[in-house]
Amino acid sequence: MAFSEGFFFIATKVGDFGNQNEDQKYLCTRVTTQAVESETKIGLFGPQNNIIKSTFKNMNFDLIVIGSGPGGYVAAIRASQLGMNVAVIERESLGGICLNWGCIPTKALLKSAQVFDYLNHAAEYGIKVENPSADFDAIIKRSRGVADGMSKGVQFLMKKNKITVIMGNAKLIKGPKVAVTDAADTVTEYTAKSIIIATGGRAKALPNLPIDGKKIVEYRKAMTLENLPKRLVVVGAGAIGVEFGYFYHTIGSEVSIVEFMDQGLVPREDADISKELAKIYAKKGIKVYAGWAVETVDTSGNDIKVNMKNKKDGKTETILCDVVLSAAGVTPNIENIGLEELGIVTERGYIKVNDYYQTNVPGIFAIGDVLPTQALAHVASAEGITCVEKIAGHHPEPIDYNNIPGCTYCLPEIASVGYTEQAAKEAGYEVLIGKFPFAASGKAKASGHSEGFVKVIFDKKYGEWLGAHMIGANVTELIAEVVVARKLETTGHEIIKSIHPHPTMSEAIMEAAAAAYGEVIHL
Repeated sequence: MAFSEGFFFIATKVGDFGNQNEDQKYLCTRVTTQAVESETKIGLFGPQNNIIKSTFKNMNFDLIVIGSGPGGYVAAIRASQLGMNVAVIERESLGGICLNWGCIPTKALLKSAQVFDYLNHAAEYGIKVENPSADFDAIIKRSRGVADGMSKGVQFLMKKNKITVIMGNAKLIKGPKVAVTDAADTVTEYTAKSIIIATGGRAKALPNLPIDGKKIVEYRKAMTLENLPKRLVVVGAGAIGVEFGYFYHTIGSEVSIVEFMDQGLVPREDADISKELAKIYAKKGIKVYAGWAVETVDTSGNDIKVNMKNKKDGKTETILCDVVLSAAGVTPNIENIGLEELGIVTERGYIKVNDYYQTNVPGIFAIGDVLPTQALAHVASAEGITCVEKIAGHHPEPIDYNNIPGCTYCLPEIASVGYTEQAAKEAGYEVLIGKFPFAASGKAKASGHSEGFVKVIFDKKYGEWLGAHMIGANVTELIAEVVVARKLETTGHEIIKSIHPHPTMSEAIMEAAAAAYGEVIHL
């Protein structure tokens, strides 16, 4: 049975209870347990000098999850559904980085930017709007309110699923156990049959880009800046970089994005996607430096000086700005959580696990950003569910990491799954490529967002759907069709023969598949 921290009363010797019968002894035990559970300091059986008072701190659970992000809280809920007695340990806010400082509040910021963008182009829809303006403080406040609401939603889910929430910093100790240090520096030890490490990640620090929280900031601070910067330099053109680049540019900042990789924007996406986004961003007025390295950043004067060097020709250039956003990705939170003490194996800075997230130490598992898998919320959630189902004795199917959708929420949005064209060819496939531009889509034209396309990749020999890559309005809502189809081993011809509703953006998937096989109608 799991107890909450409280005071446990025991008799010095059986004789202290006098001549109580067995029912009375049972009553004493039952009430004492309630005292422990309710943290009540009471003496039940006569003079206090006959009772020893001690603090009961070693509490046991079936499962302890360290971290309450989208990996941790989902794992905890699934474990509770499977009948486990579960505790979640969180050092900051329920929901982790995703709900509080990542996925959710950034989407609120981006929505505000999108609405402002619509207002600035209202005339194109036959609507007159005079001099719209963006209230930066109100935009930030709305974003924080959305995040707070989602975190409270996780609190509700914890209560609903009878999950114990323990606030504090967790560290694994021999046993294995978990020692939790609370805000008052009180250390309490907890035990469990199984422990899941779901401590997530944080912004990756670059040696030549020291984050000071004022002039050089990471994504958390970028969501709560006191003032809208006139000039912003974003270092890193992955999802975080291009999303913040779009947001700040749209509400009035002059934005430059610097990317070390030659492919430029979203360098992990298919090359055609990167080229299309670069073309659209250039049209918007966002400056992109692809294949440039930031050498130094000088923050000593009123203007920040970002000194860059071109990788190919060695050319140097300096950009002046007011704020630098370091968006170089994330690094796992594995320090100071007891890995070394227990001998848990790591590899290249990540925890090493098997297909079901078991570490080399029995009873200890790890999921989410502490692993070298995709650092995405939905990946962490899937890993958590798979992990606890295995712990519960079920036989879940291992996750197919080549069928994980990736989404970027700038405007236009980007969504992809599976092989890029280059990766498919490098893997030895002979490929069929189909592309359908949204410029040929009636729904896209009617919405006023006809930029972008859908690109699909099939294996020529067997018709296997190898990958799909999309850029355009709301394409993050379309990619799940491809994920499901690939999971079910759907072929290109089956997609072509699956009737898609008209007019919709989703028709572009069917048309792109038809294009791959020379059967496209609307091109």
